[in-house]
Amino acid sequence: MKFEVTILGSSSATPIFNRNPTAQALNVNERLYLIDCGEGTQQQMLRFDVKASRIDHIFISHLHGDHYLGLIGLLSSLNLNGRTKALYLFCPPQLKDIIELNFQYSESHINYPIEYVFTDPSAPAVLLDNQDVIVESIPLSHRIACTGFIFKEKKRLRKLIKEKVEQLNIPVEYYSKLKKGENYTDLKGKTYYNQELTTDSDRPRSYAYCSDTIYNESYFEQIAGTDMLYHEATFLHNMLNRAKETFHTTALQAGEVAQKVNAQKLIIGHFSARYKTLNELLDEARTAFPETDLAIEGKTFGI
Repeated sequence: MKFEVTILGSSSATPIFNRNPTAQALNVNERLYLIDCGEGTQQQMLRFDVKASRIDHIFISHLHGDHYLGLIGLLSSLNLNGRTKALYLFCPPQLKDIIELNFQYSESHINYPIEYVFTDPSAPAVLLDNQDVIVESIPLSHRIACTGFIFKEKKRLRKLIKEKVEQLNIPVEYYSKLKKGENYTDLKGKTYYNQELTTDSDRPRSYAYCSDTIYNESYFEQIAGTDMLYHEATFLHNMLNRAKETFHTTALQAGEVAQKVNAQKLIIGHFSARYKTLNELLDEARTAFPETDLAIEGKTFGI
């Protein structure tokens, strides 16, 4: 089953020539989830073949413009393109007022329902639970209320051993029971244990998205053992004081987070526009956590 994230934007407060504000598209079993929606996200989606019509769930971490200013344009385009099915928006409660005020003064009527699920920055909460994933909010420490998100893949059913099942002429209608772990008893009364007929499904995977935050350990337990961790790394560590002033994290600190929570892989992003090239940030993070990559726009990371 597909479980991968495509980077659409990796800059911080201001875009620069080759980097756009934050946005990502997560593909889980061909369901697309948009995470943050900075200015220019629609253009990035077109550029990297991420189809807006396939997105039913959008997650906004906080109300700094580089994380949501592309949203109203995207919602409008979906409407112009004839969308009628509901869109689920997970966000701070104030975003609803911003969106509705814009549509009010532009005299725009949206022909599809927007279902709001409000985030609470004070405590983790389950935001979404469907057949593929459970999504939880991650309270973070930023200048304003901010949450990250962790996507946890659900355990899949067991896999049939096709040759064995066909050899025993097990009825097709019994397959679902086998996948759920039941044994099989044939017409002669002989029982075949499930382990003889099936194999276990793959281990569930997880992706943690840690948006803007100062370095602290308040969220470490929630993201412990995650397969892939995205963490902001706005500055090099020689600008630690600036990172603290603006409630951001350095590249070194991001690597330390990944190391302490025992992540399998780290992606760093949200780079300050002061950095024209990113090799120094990557090298710094790798001193603490070698399995680090840069959030390069257009790159897809699979788990």
